[in-house]
Amino acid sequence: MQELKITRPDDWHLHLRDGAALKAVLPHTVRQFARAIIMPNLKPPVRSLADATAYRARIMAAIPAGRQFEPLMTLYLTDNTKPEDIIAANASGFVKAVKYYPAGATTNSEFGVTDIRKCDRIFETMQHIDMPLLLHGEVTSNDIDVFDREKVFIEQYLIPLKQRFPKLRVVLEHITTADAVQFVLDANNIAATITPQHLLFSRNILFKGGIQPHFYCLPILKREQHRQAILQAATSGNPKFFLGTDSAPHGRNRKENSCGCAGCYSALHAMELYAEAFESVNALDKLEAFASFHGPDFYQLPRNTEQITLTKTSWCIPNELPFPDSGLVPLRAGEEITWQMVYKRQ
Repeated sequence: MQELKITRPDDWHLHLRDGAALKAVLPHTVRQFARAIIMPNLKPPVRSLADATAYRARIMAAIPAGRQFEPLMTLYLTDNTKPEDIIAANASGFVKAVKYYPAGATTNSEFGVTDIRKCDRIFETMQHIDMPLLLHGEVTSNDIDVFDREKVFIEQYLIPLKQRFPKLRVVLEHITTADAVQFVLDANNIAATITPQHLLFSRNILFKGGIQPHFYCLPILKREQHRQAILQAATSGNPKFFLGTDSAPHGRNRKENSCGCAGCYSALHAMELYAEAFESVNALDKLEAFASFHGPDFYQLPRNTEQITLTKTSWCIPNELPFPDSGLVPLRAGEEITWQMVYKRQ
């Protein structure tokens, strides 16, 4: 196949940061995606409707002229979130979900939830108004191996949560294990996003020829057997699995140091990466549903009507992109990739 036309996709898990960083990275997402679920882990985080309204306005102001893009906002769940915060956000029409971070799990998560059971009244409200809960599904206990934290979270927290709130719509984000795949398949009212890095790489890439900081993300890459399970889920056609890049921009100076930040930057070439992953198992015919249909269907939003074209052609991913203070290194920088996306407004 030399050309693939699909409905314009959406990104159901995206970090845009703020200020100059937002202005630097937003054009990459806008070029490919019609909508994106925007993560709320700023400093300070997006905890209220007022916060979300202001952040959305800053995003809208940064959209390049002549481009159409809709940011779908989220609230950052804390131990102090109130039911009325959730109700007001839901009524806005543009806040589409609430994000759960375990305190200390990832970038800017120190404001997160210290005990998920403290939030039951919030989950009860969300279940009642049918607002999705987005989960960073990892435990943070020091006695749990970093490669086991997703599996343990499912066993200790997610299974009991779904038993308490069976009608709560949940997205288990950036899944990384066969255990997560199986749980999503077995449970009701739950879906999962999948990143390009977890489709394409196992944890071996982190140590290829030395430490590779630009492949370091959280949840961390797992064994090859888990990558295969994730790839099979994404390419299965099952509507419970859909695209979420978790693209997370950090400057080179914050990645290449003695305590590098977690996050892979894929917004520049996300669709090309997904196409390569799907092609690897002869499943390009399943890419459109994964990228363009399953997400809006879960979020109860209309599917996009415009189209993009992916062309089979070789090009080199840039070594570095402009970014405040320090360059931004995209995933697989300097390597050749065999698909290229073209988008023309209809």
